[in-house]
Amino acid sequence: MNSAQSSITFSVSTDSTELIPSAEIIAQTLNLPFAALNPEQIQLVLTKLHIEIRAPELGNAIFIDFIHGKNAHRRQFGGGRGQPLAKAIGLKKGATPTVLDVTAGFGRDAFVLATLGCKITLIERNPLIAILLDDALTRAIEDHDSKEIINRMSLINTDAITYLQSIDSSLFPDVIYMDPMYPSREKSALVKKDMRLLHQLAGPDTDSGELLSISRQTAQKRVIVKRPKSAPFVGKQKPSTSIESKNTRYDIYIDPQ
Repeated sequence: MNSAQSSITFSVSTDSTELIPSAEIIAQTLNLPFAALNPEQIQLVLTKLHIEIRAPELGNAIFIDFIHGKNAHRRQFGGGRGQPLAKAIGLKKGATPTVLDVTAGFGRDAFVLATLGCKITLIERNPLIAILLDDALTRAIEDHDSKEIINRMSLINTDAITYLQSIDSSLFPDVIYMDPMYPSREKSALVKKDMRLLHQLAGPDTDSGELLSISRQTAQKRVIVKRPKSAPFVGKQKPSTSIESKNTRYDIYIDPQ
């Protein structure tokens, strides 16, 4: 766990006696206690259907699903290469860049880009979110309609800045995609429960400016930063251009830093 999470109590549990050995292995891997189900704690819970996170005051459990729900809808009815995200990435006829998503979160934008044909590596530093992503990818690879898409997605649980500092130049991606944590709103009811969970797990965003700087030194073609439409530029770094949608802005950095 990183320092931002040190004040939060976590544990691993399961709702099935059959899954206790698997839950205990995950707990040991994450250096977390295995415990009985406890609604007062944030818990990573193994069920027979998926792995989920249960947290106080968040209502239903949160898990990632690339087969059903919103991700399935995006796969079937998404805006194709004409949508703002695809344009920002540089997707066009004859051009399908490799992408490194350095703030993977719940993997939604990465899934969209993989659906559009991009080979994409997801970097997620929070180990609990990474477990959810890995579980979702494992389940989706078995699905006939999703398998080809998931084969274009790979996951690394590490700190993105550390990763970018260590990779060989031969592995530099065409495009680096960033979706930094949006600023917290005073009225938490306005924020979707999964985003509140991300805030709770990740703590305050203190290094997005540094991440952008090193990303600009690493991407071969461009860096894309997703922002709320009215938000300031990350790290006060002015982009080459921006593409806007209704509530979102994609800042595009093309020139080397």
